[in-house]
Amino acid sequence: MTTQTLLNSLFRYKSWADEGLLEGLAALAEKAPQAEYEAAVRVFNHACIVDLIFVANLQRLDHGCTATGSDTAPPLRTLAEAVRETDRWYVAYTARLSAQELAESIDFDFTDGAAGRMSREEMLGHVVTHAGYHRGEVGRIMWRLMGSSPPDTFTGFLHQDEPARRMRA
Repeated sequence: MTTQTLLNSLFRYKSWADEGLLEGLAALAEKAPQAEYEAAVRVFNHACIVDLIFVANLQRLDHGCTATGSDTAPPLRTLAEAVRETDRWYVAYTARLSAQELAESIDFDFTDGAAGRMSREEMLGHVVTHAGYHRGEVGRIMWRLMGSSPPDTFTGFLHQDEPARRMRA
């Protein structure tokens, strides 16, 4: 397996897990106190904003953000559209990158104006791990309020995506 193949698989997993979390947030909206629901949405919105910032960084574009979060929770429908569009972008992007492009270092600015430099593969690794951290944070809120949270494991995704992996040779 190449780095490019692994990253593409991880971004397909991220898309699958994000979809589950969006469904979980819809259920949470019906059952949880408004303040708790909005806190969960703000956490997931933060992850989405960071995803968008790194979309710009990977393309050497100005992200235009001065913060990685917001004081108010966006409507779930708006957040869902942004998450799905960004996930589609990352899956398509990682499907076509070469080893040379992955290794290339890119200069960028953080939201506070500080300079940064990372390779594309480091940026992509950051996006995947950062998103997983915050999905877990939202999952803990859901678990506390509803007694469950959406599935969010790479192995679960792989076995659902390719059921033949469950069969012995």
